[in-house]
Amino acid sequence: MADPIIEPVVTAAAAAAAAAAVVGEGEDVEITEDELPKRVTFLDYLKSPIVELIVGQGDQNSTLSAHQDLLTQSPFFEQKCADFAAGGPRRINLAEEDVDAMGSFLEYLYKGEYFPKRIGEHLEPDASLPEVDENGEQLLKHARVYNLAEKFFMPALKALAHSKIHRTTSTALGEIQYARYVYQTTSRTDTTIRKPIATFWATRSHVLRHEAEEEFRAMCLEFPQFGFDVLSLVLDQKEQQQGGGSSQLASVGVLPQETPASQRGRKRARQ
Repeated sequence: MADPIIEPVVTAAAAAAAAAAVVGEGEDVEITEDELPKRVTFLDYLKSPIVELIVGQGDQNSTLSAHQDLLTQSPFFEQKCADFAAGGPRRINLAEEDVDAMGSFLEYLYKGEYFPKRIGEHLEPDASLPEVDENGEQLLKHARVYNLAEKFFMPALKALAHSKIHRTTSTALGEIQYARYVYQTTSRTDTTIRKPIATFWATRSHVLRHEAEEEFRAMCLEFPQFGFDVLSLVLDQKEQQQGGGSSQLASVGVLPQETPASQRGRKRARQ
């Protein structure tokens, strides 16, 4: 679950008990009201200053607003807000960021979730989108949020976005668009998001290439690391099979290889 926005209430009794444990049993401890931790309420967040976020470029440029004390849950924004000049504008330029992804980020700050919400092993239905992600739009939404969470040092949001990727039903063309974005925008060392992609294609390439052969070929030429990652997993699987051992791919929760009858509307492997 996401990091809670409102801090838990600390009672006087709890504070006294904690102090007693530090000082030592049997010693008298006097706790004054000024020493008690302050309870932060949601209203306190709403009373904090408004910060303007200038997001996107050109036709996509938008001005978003958020309360400073919510933004500063992110170390990235904590530093940005600390740099504000006294009496000056509270404005942060985020020209390189995606407006929709920033909207999801702000929704998470205020609600602890972003649409579509997780419901068990599924995602909340979105009537405006098809059930199967034909062009990768739904996968890309969560991948962009994942990248924002990485940049803004929000590990709980990063894990949430990643889990939603693996709850999205997609097609081969959608998977190619998603893979291209990930290999273009993430670090080579980010195996959290890259390895499941390579694994997905390694276990389904004999089927998926018939649906998107040209796109798959173009992807391998554009991003040789993608082709290498997929090939390495395929060869590893072959070695495991020839050696009579269990496949390394199965050990990380990869779905078994699919037959042509199961091509459309595949669920991604849970990672």
